[in-house]
Formats: sequence, structure tokens, C-alpha cells
Amino acid sequence: MAETALAELPDPFGAPAAQILLRVEDWPPQHILDEMQIDDPVELTGLYDGVPLPFKSVSDPAPFPDTVWLFRQPILHEWKTRGDVDLQDLVTHVVVHEIAHHFGWSDGDIAAIDPWWE
Repeated sequence: MAETALAELPDPFGAPAAQILLRVEDWPPQHILDEMQIDDPVELTGLYDGVPLPFKSVSDPAPFPDTVWLFRQPILHEWKTRGDVDLQDLVTHVVVHEIAHHFGWSDGDIAAIDPWWE
């Protein structure tokens, strides 16, 4: 589902996003929850880990690929709890949200155009 969402990104986003590593885990690792000060792991459905494109420099080393993490159990929990959204739509939403961070968008920027939570 995540690969489908990534593959369906329109131009000009598809090519730069294709370089991102998708990583799917059942739960967020504890060190990520601790770093983000999140007590309940169901609160974290996805995470962008990398240097956003506007801040990249060819002179900076790339120690690891930009990664979008998707957390299966929190996504399934949200899907079951909401009960009003298709699972593919939810996965696509999480992928697009995290990809937006790759392009330098903040959570506030994303929320301004994506009223998903309303």
C-alpha cells in the first residue's frame, strides 16, 4: 500500500520522492518515542527521517538515505478507531504527509491544506 502511494505521486514530486526509503515496522521503536516525547505508541503512525530537500547541500555527506517510517499497528488502530476511511486512503495520507516533510513542509504547512483530522 505504501509503495503504491509513493508510486502514484504526481510530477514533480514523484522523482525526488522515489529516492526515499520506505520502512514499515509494526510499532515505533522506543528510542524514537523517547526522542519525540510520545508516551503512547499508537499516536505515531509515520515519521520522516532525513534532511528536507530545501536544506540539502551537495557538499554535505549523506550518512543514510532519507527514510519514511510507517508504523503498521498505529495505522491499523487509527483505521479501526475512525471507522470512516478506507485503509489505502489512510496509508496514502500518512505517506504523503511524511513525504511533504521531505520537501520541507512543516506540520503546520501540511495542516493548512490538508484538513484530514477534521
